[in-house]
Amino acid sequence: MKSILTVLFFLFPIGTFATPPNFIVVMVDDMGYEGVSCFGNPYFKTPEIDRFAAEGMRLTDFHSSGTVCSPTRAGLLTGRYQQRAGIEAVIHPHTTHPEHKKGLQPVETTFAEALKKAGYATGLIGKWHQGYPENSDDYFPQNHGFDEFIGYHSGNIDFVSHIGDHMLHDWWHGKKETKEDGYCTHLINRYVLDFVKRHGKNRDVPFCLYVAHESIHNPVQIPGDPVRRTTEKWDRWRWQDHTPEERIEKYKGMTLPIDEGMGQIREALDELGIAENTFVLFFSDNGPSGDFPSGSPDLRGRKGSVYEGGHKVPAIAWWPGKIKAGTESDELLISLDIMPTLLSLAGVKPPAERPLDGVDFSPVILDQISLPDRELFWASLSNGGNRSEAMRAVDWKLVVNHPKAKPGTFENEKVELYNLRTDPKEEDDLAKSKPEIAAEMLKKLKAWFAETQETATPQPGGW
Repeated sequence: MKSILTVLFFLFPIGTFATPPNFIVVMVDDMGYEGVSCFGNPYFKTPEIDRFAAEGMRLTDFHSSGTVCSPTRAGLLTGRYQQRAGIEAVIHPHTTHPEHKKGLQPVETTFAEALKKAGYATGLIGKWHQGYPENSDDYFPQNHGFDEFIGYHSGNIDFVSHIGDHMLHDWWHGKKETKEDGYCTHLINRYVLDFVKRHGKNRDVPFCLYVAHESIHNPVQIPGDPVRRTTEKWDRWRWQDHTPEERIEKYKGMTLPIDEGMGQIREALDELGIAENTFVLFFSDNGPSGDFPSGSPDLRGRKGSVYEGGHKVPAIAWWPGKIKAGTESDELLISLDIMPTLLSLAGVKPPAERPLDGVDFSPVILDQISLPDRELFWASLSNGGNRSEAMRAVDWKLVVNHPKAKPGTFENEKVELYNLRTDPKEEDDLAKSKPEIAAEMLKKLKAWFAETQETATPQPGGW
């Protein structure tokens, strides 16, 4: 009987057969387009992240599918517009809020589930924000394809006390709430390194690790800072009360531990000899919050906004020997594309029962091949129930706001149209001078949203 290696040799001659690649997907929180120095940060350097860019590819027109935390994460995990999963807004910490009881339902298929079925070891270190376990056991990450989970379920935790935004302790090892000392980013870095070293030694089993950093989301705390949130109160650090120099000091102090962790990942991959078989992707979940000036002055809007500043984010793809070093691409990409790309690189078929909205962008990063033109959509729902939508069609950008509308409704429709090629700052509204383009795009935008709602996963509560 021929050995499996002999069979594989004849099926896959030398030069065509390779072990399935490992994946490390790193998502930072609330970092705007210029949050790292290789994307223009004027305040300080991020040398380790810059090295990933120098050795890989900068993706200069990459977008999050949402403008706030929970929606982007739902889209990332499922490769589908988050509206299909019924997660349009932040899964809110207050128990009386309409969006509080929502979460990722078991019917959804995540990239972790698909890769796990294909033999991958899977892990999540950091922020989940896909449902509070107090509301349903279905919301644990382990029920969505992750073999290992260390982190928190809420939108943010105190970096020191680990008290969540729902004013409860929120640090878990698996399904066990665990009291553990340590600054949050340092803990995430430690357990990321542990996961990579443990699984990187086993060449027979590829791994997929999702790293979801809390930084640079508030609470504003750098290593050495005191507790700001307890179960009784939140003593919020308000940037308005501090000098610009103090504000930048905090911004730098919360960013550099992420940078340090990225360096640790690269060093571990090199030491294990698996760097050339590991694809690393770094990006942010949405545009900048008001706490730090991480956004670009050339982009309008910030976190929560459907203008470019709310969802155009820094992104870097790294894979030594596969991605040409020092390259960049201005291809229009979105975080929905990550799942189909991972599955394609792993040779795994996408779930037929839940068709993906994202596309495989491996031709862009591996061969610098352009993708066909496509239309992208955004729909944002704020904590107060205010809606806004947007659509991108090549250079055209349609923005729809609903000022003073009843919470959760689409009343008071205000349509704006921009040409991003000539007006990247979205300053010159062309809706009146190009009414036919605005009308056609608005029609498509409404049809897209209606289509996502036809089979949207039912959720408890909601506006």
